[in-house]
Amino acid sequence: MRTLWLSLLLSAALAASVSQSSAGETRAREILDRFEHANQWRDHVMVAAHRAGSMQAGKTLYAENSIAAVEGSIAMGAEIVEVDIRRSKDGEFVVMHDSWLDRTTTCRGEVIKYTLAELKTCRLVIEGTGAVTNETVSTLRDMLAATKDRILINLDNKLEVGDLLGMIAVARDLGMAEQVIVKENLWNAERIATVKAAMEALGGGFQFMPIIADDAVRDAAFAETVDRAFSMRAAELINWRAGAETLTETGGPLFSPRMRAAAVRGDWHIWADTYAIVNKPGGFLSGGRGDELAVEASLPRETYGFWAERGATIIQTDEPKAAIGWLAAHGYRVPYAGRVEPATTASIN
Repeated sequence: MRTLWLSLLLSAALAASVSQSSAGETRAREILDRFEHANQWRDHVMVAAHRAGSMQAGKTLYAENSIAAVEGSIAMGAEIVEVDIRRSKDGEFVVMHDSWLDRTTTCRGEVIKYTLAELKTCRLVIEGTGAVTNETVSTLRDMLAATKDRILINLDNKLEVGDLLGMIAVARDLGMAEQVIVKENLWNAERIATVKAAMEALGGGFQFMPIIADDAVRDAAFAETVDRAFSMRAAELINWRAGAETLTETGGPLFSPRMRAAAVRGDWHIWADTYAIVNKPGGFLSGGRGDELAVEASLPRETYGFWAERGATIIQTDEPKAAIGWLAAHGYRVPYAGRVEPATTASIN
């Protein structure tokens, strides 16, 4: 009897310990576990919200690169938000895609010609409707503080490779460097050496992801070389549509069986993009199989399903709600602890 009681007490203590551990684990930590262990999560497709995730059902609901957009992406269950980083005149890192302020704010002119104090007078606008929001241009610190422990953040560096040192320093100061993904384009051995030197100067404790595009790289062997240099956890693979009028049938030269095998051997994610470039609709980075096809044409299977079937375990999209809804409804999402994934597809009409 005493042995039975001891066993029960030990079981209760263990359960309490596990419960406390789970309660203390942040959502970002749960996401990071899936990001760092791709092979354990091949049955789950993560979603990255492009420019923080400003769109839903073909309409822009939030100003791009805004904290409001980040909040929306977190609420709908995205794992990563992507934001763009530039510098102000006085050297502060700010969140802005374009080099000019005209498209996305109430101000006019180049970002680099404004001090931070001046940028803080520029209110973000919602593209399409032109609605002026109460939100001003964010600093990198503002954005990192808003995402800490809640979601991973992918910094799209619009500056030089060397500027990453300052960006990572801000993240380290906030105690969240491991939640930050930085990326750089790689296309040959010389570029690999340049970026590798920069990453070594930065030290560890953050996530580095190469961008590999099929206008310069045509096979998986290059990705394997990159993996040996960086021990990457993900690779962003870009299929350039290059003006083609027909949808890609294969995903292009990078989305090959060999690439999928390389990803499994290296335990890293294949990251696909379905968003459109400004003034280049139709999924310019995805062989025509982008968000416009999913939402405007109501063919999400031909978009999100297509890339998932070709090995993508991270999809970066302008339509995170539509992507999450479809993926969840078709068995491509594994719920996180304490969170229920949508049971049906999101409205995309």
